[in-house]
Amino acid sequence: MTPAARRLTNESLLAGTRALCERDADFAGVVARLGPPPLWGRPTGFATLVRIILEQQVSLAAARTMFLRLQSHAGGVTPETIGRLGVDGLRRVGLTRQKASYIHGLAVGVQSGAIDLSAIARAKDETGRNALLAVRGLGAWSVDIYYLMALRRPDVWPHGDLALAQAAHQVKRLRARPDHERLTRMAAAWAPWRSIAARILWHHYLSPEFAPRRSGA
Repeated sequence: MTPAARRLTNESLLAGTRALCERDADFAGVVARLGPPPLWGRPTGFATLVRIILEQQVSLAAARTMFLRLQSHAGGVTPETIGRLGVDGLRRVGLTRQKASYIHGLAVGVQSGAIDLSAIARAKDETGRNALLAVRGLGAWSVDIYYLMALRRPDVWPHGDLALAQAAHQVKRLRARPDHERLTRMAAAWAPWRSIAARILWHHYLSPEFAPRRSGA
């Protein structure tokens, strides 16, 4: 199967949403209120991985601000521009030393060919994931988000995503917010459409109708 055939499309997103709603009344309730979730996606490649690293342990808004600052300062987010800045240059933009080291290391690896993102996209998922997990600074959550959002695989569950835990707490009417291990076990029931289940829960989480409730989740 080619990478393109493994990518979630608008058609398969709707098919997966229908399948999940048929088996899960809580998901059906979200979709009835808000409609099917968007096919959120990101470009494949270096810049998206940089942005995912920036998103680790901070809000999406803060990460976006930092990414735009970096983009403006460097004249683009490419392996070449980031490589030229070096760790100290990245620190001067405002990155922590750890994230500056991770992002610079990624740039050097892509430039040298040690990290081949095109080959990773073409590879079997297990092979590609293992290659990305070997990159310093890319943990399981980061790789999951890349596979879900950029490579758009249909059955990825981003372990450790706090927004999903908060959304599931509300949607599933749980007594307490589920920890990541419990939520991963719950998500097993949503295969082979776990990426769509995540999108449904994010759809709920991002809805203005429920925004005031998120802060108390």
